[in-house]
Amino acid sequence: MKPQDLIAGKTSLWIFGYGSLVWKPDFKYRRSQVGYIEGYKRRFWHGDNFHRGSDDMPGRVVTLIEDHDATTWGVAFEVTGSQVEESLNYLNVREAVRGGYVSKLVDFISEDDQVHQALLYIATPDNPLFLGPASPEEIGYQIATSQGKTGHNLEYLLRLAEFMRRSCPHVDDPHLFSIEAAALALVPYLLGSN
Repeated sequence: MKPQDLIAGKTSLWIFGYGSLVWKPDFKYRRSQVGYIEGYKRRFWHGDNFHRGSDDMPGRVVTLIEDHDATTWGVAFEVTGSQVEESLNYLNVREAVRGGYVSKLVDFISEDDQVHQALLYIATPDNPLFLGPASPEEIGYQIATSQGKTGHNLEYLLRLAEFMRRSCPHVDDPHLFSIEAAALALVPYLLGSN
């Protein structure tokens, strides 16, 4: 479903970010809150042949996979008035057109236990860029060796890990941190090969 259809008539909207939006929203917003959504786990299972990779060497970025026992931490941004349409127009290009994401409304729970309905974008397995699971070493190698028009894929990984350590230090994210360790272990070898 299109985001505009989900939020028709609303003058205020929360948008949940769990990947690059946590450090680079690039749209105006009224306020932001750190928190989580339930029923999804964050995974580096989506390919990126534009922002963080190319057609020849796609990068890997995160998407959400349904899992009833999981929670995903991130940041929700409240947009109001003209910001609603402006942010959706921007995100439609950034996420939906280039990234092949679908949108959903979910409950976002802030650190202080406020609950807001929030819009999020998810890449689905029927997307041609959906890469699916792989070992931390395989994903780490792909990330360490890919870059796109927005920058190196490794920057995306490291900034997401930094956000989790800084803003959610009480949350363990073994998928993220095992890929970070695998990618960083490769850096000396990759630098030595140049």
